[in-house]
Amino acid sequence: MTASQPPLLVNATRDLARFSAELGFGQIPKEVVEHMKLSLLDSIGVCLHGVTLPWTRHVQAMVEAEGSLPQASIYGSGKKTSIANAVLVNSTAGHAFELDDIHKESIIHPGSLALPVALAFAEAKGGVSGQALLSAMIAGYEVGARVGNAATVRLLLKGFHPQGTSGAFTAAAAAAHMRGLDAHQTLHAFGIVGSQAGGLMAAQEGAMVKRFHSGRAAQSGVYAVLLAERGFTGIEDVLEAAYGGYLVTHSDQPAPQKLTAGLGSVWETLNVGYKPYAAVTSIHTALDALAQIMRENQLTADDIASVDAGLSQATYVHCAWEYKAQGVTAAQMNLYYGLAMIALDGTAFVDQYREDRLHDPRVLAFVPRIRARIDAGIEAMGAAYRHGARVSVTTHDGRRFEAELLNRRGSAENPLQPEDIDDKFRQVVRSCLSSAQIERVVSLVRDIDRLPDIGELVSIMAAARDQR
Repeated sequence: MTASQPPLLVNATRDLARFSAELGFGQIPKEVVEHMKLSLLDSIGVCLHGVTLPWTRHVQAMVEAEGSLPQASIYGSGKKTSIANAVLVNSTAGHAFELDDIHKESIIHPGSLALPVALAFAEAKGGVSGQALLSAMIAGYEVGARVGNAATVRLLLKGFHPQGTSGAFTAAAAAAHMRGLDAHQTLHAFGIVGSQAGGLMAAQEGAMVKRFHSGRAAQSGVYAVLLAERGFTGIEDVLEAAYGGYLVTHSDQPAPQKLTAGLGSVWETLNVGYKPYAAVTSIHTALDALAQIMRENQLTADDIASVDAGLSQATYVHCAWEYKAQGVTAAQMNLYYGLAMIALDGTAFVDQYREDRLHDPRVLAFVPRIRARIDAGIEAMGAAYRHGARVSVTTHDGRRFEAELLNRRGSAENPLQPEDIDDKFRQVVRSCLSSAQIERVVSLVRDIDRLPDIGELVSIMAAARDQR
Protein backbone atom coordinates (compact mmCIF):
# COMPACT_ATOMS: atom_id res chain seq x y z
CA MET A 1 0.00 0.00 0.00
CA THR A 2 1.45 3.38 -1.01
CA ALA A 3 1.10 6.66 0.84
CA SER A 4 -1.33 7.93 -1.80
CA GLN A 5 -3.80 5.11 -1.21
CA PRO A 6 -6.61 5.45 1.38
CA PRO A 7 -6.29 3.24 4.46
CA LEU A 8 -8.01 -0.09 4.05
CA LEU A 9 -11.06 -0.76 6.17
CA VAL A 10 -11.17 -3.05 9.16
CA ASN A 11 -13.60 -5.99 9.02
CA ALA A 12 -14.97 -5.10 5.59
CA THR A 13 -14.91 -8.74 4.45
CA ARG A 14 -16.64 -9.78 7.68
CA ASP A 15 -19.33 -7.11 7.28
CA LEU A 16 -20.06 -8.12 3.68
CA ALA A 17 -20.23 -11.78 4.70
CA ARG A 18 -22.69 -11.04 7.48
CA PHE A 19 -24.87 -8.95 5.19
CA SER A 20 -24.89 -11.65 2.52
CA ALA A 21 -25.61 -14.52 4.90
CA GLU A 22 -28.36 -12.73 6.80
CA LEU A 23 -30.14 -11.14 3.84
CA GLY A 24 -33.81 -12.13 3.93
CA PHE A 25 -36.34 -11.60 1.17
CA GLY A 26 -38.42 -9.37 3.44
CA GLN A 27 -35.51 -6.95 3.78
CA ILE A 28 -35.26 -6.36 0.02
CA PRO A 29 -37.14 -3.33 -1.34
CA LYS A 30 -39.81 -4.06 -3.94
CA GLU A 31 -38.02 -2.03 -6.61
CA VAL A 32 -34.91 -4.17 -6.14
CA VAL A 33 -36.99 -7.35 -6.50
CA GLU A 34 -38.61 -6.04 -9.68
CA HIS A 35 -35.24 -5.07 -11.13
CA MET A 36 -33.86 -8.50 -10.34
CA LYS A 37 -36.73 -10.05 -12.29
CA LEU A 38 -35.48 -8.16 -15.36
CA SER A 39 -31.98 -9.48 -14.75
CA LEU A 40 -33.33 -12.99 -14.27
CA LEU A 41 -35.16 -13.00 -17.60
CA ASP A 42 -32.23 -11.36 -19.39
CA SER A 43 -29.78 -13.85 -17.90
CA ILE A 44 -31.90 -16.87 -18.78
CA GLY A 45 -31.97 -15.70 -22.38
CA VAL A 46 -28.25 -15.11 -22.71
CA CYS A 47 -27.39 -18.43 -21.01
CA LEU A 48 -29.72 -20.42 -23.29
CA HIS A 49 -28.28 -18.72 -26.35
CA GLY A 50 -24.75 -19.14 -25.06
CA VAL A 51 -24.91 -22.92 -24.69
CA THR A 52 -25.43 -23.21 -28.45
CA LEU A 53 -22.08 -21.56 -29.24
CA PRO A 54 -18.91 -23.46 -30.13
CA TRP A 55 -16.73 -22.22 -27.27
CA THR A 56 -19.34 -23.30 -24.71
CA ARG A 57 -19.64 -26.68 -26.39
CA HIS A 58 -15.91 -27.23 -25.94
CA VAL A 59 -16.35 -26.72 -22.19
CA GLN A 60 -19.42 -28.95 -22.14
CA ALA A 61 -17.60 -31.73 -24.00
CA MET A 62 -14.76 -31.60 -21.47
CA VAL A 63 -17.19 -31.80 -18.56
CA GLU A 64 -19.12 -34.68 -20.10
CA ALA A 65 -15.90 -36.60 -20.79
CA GLU A 66 -14.82 -36.17 -17.19
CA GLY A 67 -18.11 -37.43 -15.74
CA SER A 68 -19.37 -36.70 -12.23
CA LEU A 69 -22.29 -37.06 -9.84
CA PRO A 70 -25.47 -35.87 -11.67
CA GLN A 71 -26.76 -33.05 -9.46
CA ALA A 72 -27.47 -30.06 -11.71
CA SER A 73 -28.38 -29.56 -15.36
CA ILE A 74 -26.29 -28.30 -18.24
CA TYR A 75 -28.74 -25.95 -19.95
CA GLY A 76 -30.25 -27.13 -23.21
CA SER A 77 -28.69 -30.59 -23.02
CA GLY A 78 -30.99 -32.83 -20.99
CA LYS A 79 -27.86 -33.90 -19.09
CA LYS A 80 -26.72 -33.45 -15.52
CA THR A 81 -23.32 -33.18 -13.90
CA SER A 82 -21.94 -31.94 -10.59
CA ILE A 83 -22.90 -28.49 -9.36
CA ALA A 84 -19.36 -27.22 -9.94
CA ASN A 85 -19.17 -28.56 -13.48
CA ALA A 86 -22.70 -27.42 -14.35
CA VAL A 87 -21.86 -23.82 -13.46
CA LEU A 88 -18.56 -24.07 -15.33
CA VAL A 89 -20.55 -24.70 -18.52
CA ASN A 90 -23.59 -22.54 -17.79
CA SER A 91 -21.67 -19.45 -16.65
CA THR A 92 -19.37 -19.75 -19.65
CA ALA A 93 -22.59 -19.77 -21.69
CA GLY A 94 -23.87 -16.68 -19.89
CA HIS A 95 -20.79 -14.69 -20.90
CA ALA A 96 -20.47 -16.37 -24.29
CA PHE A 97 -21.81 -13.65 -26.56
CA GLU A 98 -21.42 -10.25 -24.84
CA LEU A 99 -25.14 -10.06 -24.12
CA ASP A 100 -25.11 -10.38 -20.33
CA ASP A 101 -26.18 -7.64 -17.94
CA ILE A 102 -23.59 -5.15 -16.69
CA HIS A 103 -22.88 -3.17 -13.53
CA LYS A 104 -20.98 -0.20 -14.92
CA GLU A 105 -18.88 0.88 -11.95
CA SER A 106 -17.69 -2.59 -10.96
CA ILE A 107 -17.46 -3.74 -14.61
CA ILE A 108 -18.93 -7.15 -13.80
CA HIS A 109 -21.71 -9.07 -15.49
CA PRO A 110 -23.43 -10.49 -12.40
CA GLY A 111 -26.28 -12.35 -14.08
CA SER A 112 -24.04 -14.81 -15.89
CA LEU A 113 -22.52 -15.70 -12.51
CA ALA A 114 -25.34 -15.48 -9.98
CA LEU A 115 -28.06 -17.21 -12.01
CA PRO A 116 -26.19 -20.42 -12.94
CA VAL A 117 -24.75 -20.75 -9.43
CA ALA A 118 -27.99 -20.13 -7.53
CA LEU A 119 -30.03 -22.25 -9.92
CA ALA A 120 -27.61 -25.19 -9.76
CA PHE A 121 -27.73 -25.32 -5.96
CA ALA A 122 -31.51 -24.89 -6.07
CA GLU A 123 -31.92 -27.78 -8.52
CA ALA A 124 -29.70 -30.05 -6.45
CA LYS A 125 -31.69 -29.24 -3.32
CA GLY A 126 -35.17 -29.32 -4.89
CA GLY A 127 -38.31 -27.54 -3.72
CA VAL A 128 -36.69 -24.08 -3.71
CA SER A 129 -38.96 -21.04 -3.89
CA GLY A 130 -38.68 -18.10 -6.24
CA GLN A 131 -38.03 -15.81 -3.29
CA ALA A 132 -35.04 -17.92 -2.25
CA LEU A 133 -33.66 -17.76 -5.79
CA LEU A 134 -34.05 -13.98 -5.97
CA SER A 135 -32.50 -13.48 -2.51
CA ALA A 136 -29.43 -15.54 -3.41
CA MET A 137 -28.97 -13.70 -6.68
CA ILE A 138 -29.34 -10.30 -5.02
CA ALA A 139 -26.78 -11.28 -2.37
CA GLY A 140 -24.39 -12.11 -5.21
CA TYR A 141 -25.10 -8.91 -7.09
CA GLU A 142 -24.61 -6.73 -4.02
CA VAL A 143 -21.35 -8.32 -2.87
CA GLY A 144 -19.73 -8.62 -6.30
CA ALA A 145 -20.62 -5.07 -7.29
CA ARG A 146 -19.18 -3.64 -4.10
CA VAL A 147 -15.94 -5.56 -4.51
CA GLY A 148 -15.66 -4.30 -8.09
CA ASN A 149 -16.52 -0.75 -7.08
CA ALA A 150 -13.78 -0.80 -4.48
CA ALA A 151 -11.22 -2.17 -6.94
CA THR A 152 -12.19 0.67 -9.34
CA VAL A 153 -11.54 0.83 -13.07
CA ARG A 154 -7.83 0.57 -12.26
CA LEU A 155 -8.27 -3.20 -12.00
CA LEU A 156 -9.26 -3.28 -15.67
CA LEU A 157 -6.52 -0.89 -16.70
CA LYS A 158 -3.95 -3.10 -14.96
CA GLY A 159 -5.07 -5.85 -17.31
CA PHE A 160 -7.32 -7.95 -15.07
CA HIS A 161 -10.73 -9.11 -16.29
CA PRO A 162 -13.32 -8.00 -13.71
CA GLN A 163 -15.60 -10.93 -14.55
CA GLY A 164 -13.01 -13.47 -13.47
CA THR A 165 -11.72 -11.48 -10.51
CA SER A 166 -14.39 -9.37 -8.76
CA GLY A 167 -17.03 -11.60 -10.32
CA ALA A 168 -15.80 -14.55 -8.28
CA PHE A 169 -17.25 -12.86 -5.18
CA THR A 170 -20.65 -12.62 -6.90
CA ALA A 171 -20.57 -16.37 -7.38
CA ALA A 172 -19.43 -17.13 -3.85
CA ALA A 173 -22.08 -14.91 -2.26
CA ALA A 174 -24.91 -16.36 -4.36
CA ALA A 175 -23.71 -19.91 -3.67
CA ALA A 176 -23.27 -19.35 0.07
CA HIS A 177 -26.70 -17.78 0.39
CA MET A 178 -28.45 -20.55 -1.54
CA ARG A 179 -26.53 -23.21 0.39
CA GLY A 180 -27.54 -21.60 3.70
CA LEU A 181 -24.06 -20.90 5.05
CA ASP A 182 -23.89 -18.74 8.17
CA ALA A 183 -21.89 -15.51 8.37
CA HIS A 184 -18.73 -17.23 9.62
CA GLN A 185 -18.80 -19.84 6.86
CA THR A 186 -19.57 -17.18 4.26
CA LEU A 187 -16.56 -15.17 5.49
CA HIS A 188 -14.33 -18.15 4.80
CA ALA A 189 -15.98 -18.76 1.43
CA PHE A 190 -15.04 -15.18 0.48
CA GLY A 191 -11.52 -15.77 1.81
CA ILE A 192 -11.20 -18.88 -0.35
CA VAL A 193 -12.68 -17.46 -3.54
CA GLY A 194 -10.54 -14.33 -3.35
CA SER A 195 -7.46 -16.52 -3.65
CA GLN A 196 -8.83 -18.08 -6.83
CA ALA A 197 -9.80 -14.86 -8.62
CA GLY A 198 -8.19 -14.52 -12.04
CA GLY A 199 -8.55 -13.52 -15.66
CA LEU A 200 -6.43 -11.45 -18.06
CA MET A 201 -7.86 -8.86 -20.43
CA ALA A 202 -5.50 -9.79 -23.26
CA ALA A 203 -8.06 -12.55 -23.86
CA GLN A 204 -10.32 -10.00 -25.52
CA GLU A 205 -8.16 -9.92 -28.65
CA GLY A 206 -9.42 -13.14 -30.18
CA ALA A 207 -9.31 -15.85 -27.49
CA MET A 208 -12.24 -18.05 -26.48
CA VAL A 209 -10.89 -18.04 -22.93
CA LYS A 210 -12.53 -14.69 -22.12
CA ARG A 211 -15.87 -16.52 -21.94
CA PHE A 212 -14.30 -19.19 -19.72
CA HIS A 213 -13.30 -16.60 -17.12
CA SER A 214 -16.97 -16.39 -16.14
CA GLY A 215 -17.31 -20.15 -15.91
CA ARG A 216 -14.21 -20.48 -13.77
CA ALA A 217 -15.28 -17.64 -11.46
CA ALA A 218 -18.62 -19.38 -10.96
CA GLN A 219 -16.96 -22.73 -10.36
CA SER A 220 -14.54 -21.12 -7.90
CA GLY A 221 -17.52 -19.73 -6.01
CA VAL A 222 -19.03 -23.20 -5.77
CA TYR A 223 -15.78 -24.80 -4.59
CA ALA A 224 -15.25 -22.02 -2.04
CA VAL A 225 -18.68 -22.62 -0.52
CA LEU A 226 -18.41 -26.41 -0.47
CA LEU A 227 -15.01 -26.15 1.20
CA ALA A 228 -16.09 -23.51 3.74
CA GLU A 229 -19.09 -25.67 4.60
CA ARG A 230 -16.64 -28.44 5.54
CA GLY A 231 -14.59 -26.18 7.80
CA PHE A 232 -11.87 -25.29 5.28
CA THR A 233 -10.57 -21.81 6.06
CA GLY A 234 -9.84 -18.84 3.85
CA ILE A 235 -8.26 -15.41 4.31
CA GLU A 236 -10.54 -13.71 6.82
CA ASP A 237 -9.56 -10.20 5.70
CA VAL A 238 -9.16 -11.11 2.04
CA LEU A 239 -10.52 -7.81 0.73
CA GLU A 240 -8.82 -5.36 3.08
CA ALA A 241 -5.52 -7.13 3.86
CA ALA A 242 -2.66 -4.64 3.45
CA TYR A 243 -0.28 -7.21 1.97
CA GLY A 244 -1.59 -9.72 -0.57
CA GLY A 245 -5.20 -8.69 -0.09
CA TYR A 246 -7.58 -8.56 -3.03
CA LEU A 247 -7.79 -4.78 -3.39
CA VAL A 248 -4.11 -3.87 -3.08
CA THR A 249 -3.11 -6.74 -5.36
CA HIS A 250 -5.56 -6.06 -8.18
CA SER A 251 -5.76 -2.27 -8.09
CA ASP A 252 -3.17 0.49 -7.69
CA GLN A 253 -5.88 2.98 -6.68
CA PRO A 254 -8.51 1.08 -4.64
CA ALA A 255 -11.45 2.78 -2.97
CA PRO A 256 -12.02 0.47 0.02
CA GLN A 257 -14.75 2.63 1.52
CA LYS A 258 -17.00 1.46 -1.31
CA LEU A 259 -17.05 -2.09 0.09
CA THR A 260 -19.56 -1.24 2.79
CA ALA A 261 -20.79 2.33 2.17
CA GLY A 262 -24.59 2.30 2.41
CA LEU A 263 -24.66 -1.47 2.86
CA GLY A 264 -28.29 -2.55 3.26
CA SER A 265 -29.71 0.84 2.29
CA VAL A 266 -28.05 1.58 -1.07
CA TRP A 267 -28.76 -1.29 -3.46
CA GLU A 268 -26.18 -1.80 -6.20
CA THR A 269 -28.57 -4.20 -7.95
CA LEU A 270 -30.48 -1.14 -9.15
CA ASN A 271 -27.37 0.04 -10.98
CA VAL A 272 -27.28 -3.02 -13.22
CA GLY A 273 -28.15 -2.33 -16.86
CA TYR A 274 -28.84 -4.38 -19.97
CA LYS A 275 -27.36 -4.63 -23.44
CA PRO A 276 -29.22 -3.77 -26.64
CA TYR A 277 -26.08 -4.70 -28.61
CA ALA A 278 -24.07 -7.95 -28.58
CA ALA A 279 -20.90 -6.01 -27.93
CA VAL A 280 -18.78 -4.77 -25.06
CA THR A 281 -20.74 -2.18 -23.08
CA SER A 282 -18.08 0.50 -23.30
CA ILE A 283 -18.75 1.18 -27.00
CA HIS A 284 -22.55 1.34 -26.87
CA THR A 285 -22.73 5.13 -26.62
CA ALA A 286 -20.50 5.48 -29.68
CA LEU A 287 -22.66 2.99 -31.60
CA ASP A 288 -25.86 4.82 -30.65
CA ALA A 289 -24.33 8.22 -31.45
CA LEU A 290 -23.42 7.08 -34.97
CA ALA A 291 -26.85 5.49 -35.42
CA GLN A 292 -28.49 8.73 -34.29
CA ILE A 293 -26.46 10.85 -36.71
CA MET A 294 -27.24 8.54 -39.62
CA ARG A 295 -30.94 8.33 -38.78
CA GLU A 296 -31.46 12.05 -38.26
CA ASN A 297 -29.61 12.98 -41.43
CA GLN A 298 -30.73 10.04 -43.61
CA LEU A 299 -27.17 8.89 -44.25
CA THR A 300 -25.96 5.55 -45.57
CA ALA A 301 -22.53 4.02 -45.17
CA ASP A 302 -21.70 5.12 -48.71
CA ASP A 303 -22.30 8.77 -47.72
CA ILE A 304 -19.70 8.69 -44.94
CA ALA A 305 -16.14 9.81 -45.59
CA SER A 306 -14.97 9.59 -41.97
CA VAL A 307 -16.11 8.92 -38.41
CA ASP A 308 -14.36 10.43 -35.39
CA ALA A 309 -15.05 8.90 -31.95
CA GLY A 310 -13.94 10.69 -28.78
CA LEU A 311 -13.80 8.36 -25.78
CA SER A 312 -12.62 8.06 -22.20
CA GLN A 313 -9.14 6.65 -21.65
CA ALA A 314 -10.63 3.46 -20.20
CA THR A 315 -12.79 2.82 -23.25
CA TYR A 316 -10.00 3.76 -25.64
CA VAL A 317 -7.56 1.32 -24.03
CA HIS A 318 -10.22 -1.37 -23.70
CA CYS A 319 -11.76 -1.20 -27.16
CA ALA A 320 -9.95 1.01 -29.69
CA TRP A 321 -7.21 -1.34 -30.85
CA GLU A 322 -6.64 -2.15 -34.52
CA TYR A 323 -9.32 -4.42 -35.99
CA LYS A 324 -7.75 -7.55 -37.48
CA ALA A 325 -10.65 -10.02 -37.86
CA GLN A 326 -9.21 -12.17 -35.08
CA GLY A 327 -12.47 -13.90 -34.20
CA VAL A 328 -15.91 -13.25 -32.75
CA THR A 329 -14.62 -12.33 -29.28
CA ALA A 330 -12.31 -9.68 -30.68
CA ALA A 331 -15.01 -8.27 -32.97
CA GLN A 332 -17.42 -7.91 -30.06
CA MET A 333 -14.80 -6.03 -28.05
CA ASN A 334 -13.66 -3.80 -30.89
CA LEU A 335 -14.91 -0.24 -31.44
CA TYR A 336 -14.05 -0.15 -35.14
CA TYR A 337 -15.96 -3.30 -36.01
CA GLY A 338 -18.98 -2.19 -33.99
CA LEU A 339 -19.14 1.22 -35.67
CA ALA A 340 -18.78 -0.45 -39.08
CA MET A 341 -21.76 -2.67 -38.28
CA ILE A 342 -23.88 0.34 -37.33
CA ALA A 343 -22.92 2.08 -40.57
CA LEU A 344 -23.61 -0.96 -42.74
CA ASP A 345 -26.46 -2.77 -40.94
CA GLY A 346 -27.89 -0.20 -38.56
CA THR A 347 -27.40 -2.54 -35.56
CA ALA A 348 -24.85 -4.79 -33.86
CA PHE A 349 -26.76 -7.77 -32.54
CA VAL A 350 -26.47 -11.53 -32.96
CA ASP A 351 -26.40 -11.70 -36.76
CA GLN A 352 -23.73 -9.02 -37.05
CA TYR A 353 -21.24 -11.20 -35.17
CA ARG A 354 -21.43 -14.32 -37.31
CA GLU A 355 -18.06 -15.67 -38.42
CA ASP A 356 -18.82 -14.92 -42.06
CA ARG A 357 -19.21 -11.18 -41.32
CA LEU A 358 -15.78 -10.77 -39.75
CA HIS A 359 -13.98 -10.76 -43.12
CA ASP A 360 -16.75 -8.99 -45.05
CA PRO A 361 -15.01 -6.75 -47.65
CA ARG A 362 -17.46 -3.93 -46.92
CA VAL A 363 -16.50 -4.04 -43.22
CA LEU A 364 -12.81 -4.08 -43.98
CA ALA A 365 -13.27 -1.15 -46.38
CA PHE A 366 -15.22 0.93 -43.84
CA VAL A 367 -12.95 0.42 -40.81
CA PRO A 368 -10.14 2.70 -42.13
CA ARG A 369 -12.61 5.59 -42.25
CA ILE A 370 -12.90 5.50 -38.43
CA ARG A 371 -10.63 7.42 -36.09
CA ALA A 372 -10.72 6.95 -32.31
CA ARG A 373 -9.07 9.16 -29.71
CA ILE A 374 -9.16 10.02 -26.02
CA ASP A 375 -11.48 12.99 -25.50
CA ALA A 376 -10.14 15.27 -22.78
CA GLY A 377 -13.60 16.58 -21.96
CA ILE A 378 -15.07 13.14 -21.36
CA GLU A 379 -11.99 12.05 -19.43
CA ALA A 380 -12.34 15.13 -17.18
CA MET A 381 -15.88 14.06 -16.23
CA GLY A 382 -14.47 11.11 -14.29
CA ALA A 383 -15.21 7.41 -14.02
CA ALA A 384 -18.97 7.88 -13.94
CA TYR A 385 -18.84 8.92 -17.60
CA ARG A 386 -16.23 6.47 -18.85
CA HIS A 387 -18.83 5.04 -21.29
CA GLY A 388 -19.53 8.49 -22.78
CA ALA A 389 -18.74 9.25 -26.42
CA ARG A 390 -18.56 12.21 -28.75
CA VAL A 391 -18.95 11.14 -32.37
CA SER A 392 -18.69 13.24 -35.50
CA VAL A 393 -19.36 12.20 -39.09
CA THR A 394 -18.03 13.90 -42.20
CA THR A 395 -19.71 13.08 -45.49
CA HIS A 396 -18.11 12.85 -48.91
CA ASP A 397 -19.82 16.11 -49.89
CA GLY A 398 -18.29 17.97 -46.93
CA ARG A 399 -21.13 18.05 -44.41
CA ARG A 400 -20.31 17.44 -40.74
CA PHE A 401 -22.61 16.14 -38.02
CA GLU A 402 -21.98 15.59 -34.31
CA ALA A 403 -23.61 13.76 -31.41
CA GLU A 404 -22.67 13.40 -27.76
CA LEU A 405 -24.05 10.60 -25.57
CA LEU A 406 -22.86 10.37 -21.97
CA ASN A 407 -25.02 7.53 -20.67
CA ARG A 408 -25.49 4.45 -22.78
CA ARG A 409 -28.92 3.13 -23.66
CA GLY A 410 -29.63 0.28 -21.26
CA SER A 411 -27.69 1.81 -18.34
CA ALA A 412 -29.24 2.68 -14.99
CA GLU A 413 -29.12 6.35 -16.05
CA ASN A 414 -30.75 5.69 -19.45
CA PRO A 415 -32.64 2.44 -18.86
CA LEU A 416 -34.32 0.05 -21.21
CA GLN A 417 -37.96 -0.58 -20.38
CA PRO A 418 -39.29 -3.96 -19.18
CA GLU A 419 -40.86 -4.54 -22.59
CA ASP A 420 -37.42 -4.03 -24.16
CA ILE A 421 -36.01 -6.82 -21.98
CA ASP A 422 -38.92 -9.05 -22.97
CA ASP A 423 -38.24 -8.34 -26.66
CA LYS A 424 -34.53 -9.01 -26.27
CA PHE A 425 -35.26 -12.30 -24.50
CA ARG A 426 -37.57 -13.42 -27.29
CA GLN A 427 -34.96 -12.55 -29.92
CA VAL A 428 -32.06 -14.41 -28.34
CA VAL A 429 -34.00 -17.59 -27.50
CA ARG A 430 -36.08 -17.91 -30.66
CA SER A 431 -33.72 -20.65 -31.93
CA CYS A 432 -33.62 -22.37 -28.51
CA LEU A 433 -37.21 -22.48 -27.27
CA SER A 434 -40.63 -22.98 -28.80
CA SER A 435 -43.10 -20.09 -28.80
CA ALA A 436 -45.03 -21.72 -25.99
CA GLN A 437 -41.89 -22.20 -23.92
CA ILE A 438 -40.83 -18.61 -24.47
CA GLU A 439 -44.14 -17.26 -23.21
CA ARG A 440 -44.11 -19.68 -20.28
CA VAL A 441 -40.66 -18.54 -19.17
CA VAL A 442 -41.74 -14.89 -19.39
CA SER A 443 -44.79 -15.72 -17.26
CA LEU A 444 -42.81 -17.72 -14.69
CA VAL A 445 -40.24 -14.96 -14.25
CA ARG A 446 -42.93 -12.30 -13.95
CA ASP A 447 -44.41 -14.21 -10.99
CA ILE A 448 -41.20 -15.76 -9.67
CA ASP A 449 -41.52 -14.19 -6.23
CA ARG A 450 -44.86 -15.97 -5.79
CA LEU A 451 -43.68 -19.42 -6.89
CA PRO A 452 -43.25 -21.97 -4.08
CA ASP A 453 -41.09 -24.14 -6.35
CA ILE A 454 -38.97 -23.08 -9.34
CA GLY A 455 -38.73 -26.61 -10.68
CA GLU A 456 -40.71 -25.90 -13.85
CA LEU A 457 -38.34 -23.09 -14.81
CA VAL A 458 -35.34 -25.38 -14.27
CA SER A 459 -36.97 -28.08 -16.41
CA ILE A 460 -37.51 -25.75 -19.35
CA MET A 461 -33.91 -24.52 -19.20
CA ALA A 462 -32.51 -28.02 -18.85
CA ALA A 463 -34.47 -29.77 -21.62
CA ALA A 464 -32.43 -31.19 -24.48
CA ARG A 465 -32.42 -29.22 -27.72
CA ASP A 466 -30.98 -29.77 -31.15
CA GLN A 467 -27.42 -28.40 -31.01
CA ARG A 468 -26.41 -28.94 -34.61
